[in-house]
Amino acid sequence: MANSLSRLLEKKKILLADGATGTNYFNMGLMSGDSPELWNVEAPEKVALLHRQFVEAGADVILTNTFGCTRNRLKLHHAQDRVFELNKAAADIAFGVAKEADHEVVVVGSVGPTGELFEPIGALTMETAIQSFAEQMEGLKAGGVDVAWIETMSAREEIEAATAAARQVGLDYVFTASFDTAGKTMMGVSPAELGSFAATMDPLPIAVGANCGVGASDLLSSVLDITSAKPVCAVVAKANCGVPRVSGDKVIYTGTPELMGDFVRLAIDSGAKIIGGCCGTSPEHLAAMRVALDGFLANPSELNRPDLAKIISTTGELVNQVAAAPGTTPKRERRGRRRAS
Repeated sequence: MANSLSRLLEKKKILLADGATGTNYFNMGLMSGDSPELWNVEAPEKVALLHRQFVEAGADVILTNTFGCTRNRLKLHHAQDRVFELNKAAADIAFGVAKEADHEVVVVGSVGPTGELFEPIGALTMETAIQSFAEQMEGLKAGGVDVAWIETMSAREEIEAATAAARQVGLDYVFTASFDTAGKTMMGVSPAELGSFAATMDPLPIAVGANCGVGASDLLSSVLDITSAKPVCAVVAKANCGVPRVSGDKVIYTGTPELMGDFVRLAIDSGAKIIGGCCGTSPEHLAAMRVALDGFLANPSELNRPDLAKIISTTGELVNQVAAAPGTTPKRERRGRRRAS
């Protein structure tokens, strides 16, 4: 039987995924340094509220509140022995909201990086990583999830471990990377390489793509590279809401709802089939994205693939690239990595 995400993608052709988790939770009272995943049992009503707000804004796909729900990340909060409990609780909450929705909503299981480095740079082994991801996915599967949404990855080895765990547990999967370091991931994976990597997998992923990073313009540039490589599956574009700026002890994202609406149209024209928001994207932003997507679906037209000049003029300057003269390759600037959600 086809998984829930593939079925809805076949039915609707282009899907709207949800927005940010962490940055919205901070506005709901989560304190810096606290674990959002513990809210699955300590404040489930707040987790459900954010899911509901995204669904009411028009999301077709919602991600469980489990980005940091491996034992590797939970040990920072002395909760490494609660992996199954917290993941299942998150899935239960998300499915509860999806069942109440006035339109079809698919729940996928968010799986973020372990936060550790693989041998020989670090101590993480492939075997340990697979075990860690599988443990998380068992909890998600017990809650009803049939697709692992592996996101914000930077190392090819970690994608291999997470997808191997999904196969072991019996879940289909999506994987996305954060191209936030000179146009590549922190560990040197390029957007084009990600698409080629996907083609080597059996079974193939449902989708691959880009999320997070440093802003909508940079992410769209990455999506252009992925789609240029003619990937074997659908492409995801899940961008941060503008460019983050530090103000005191807060990180503020500069993107407006209008900018995120423009992002949707550019993402469609770039070849993306699943489009959403990452850090800083509120339900208000997502509602504007829904309007933009519905406008396209109501009046579909031939795709007008943008170039970098079009992206820059619409969604702003690139952070990791310096525009070059026409006919030359843009230069890439190296910037610090950001991974807030």
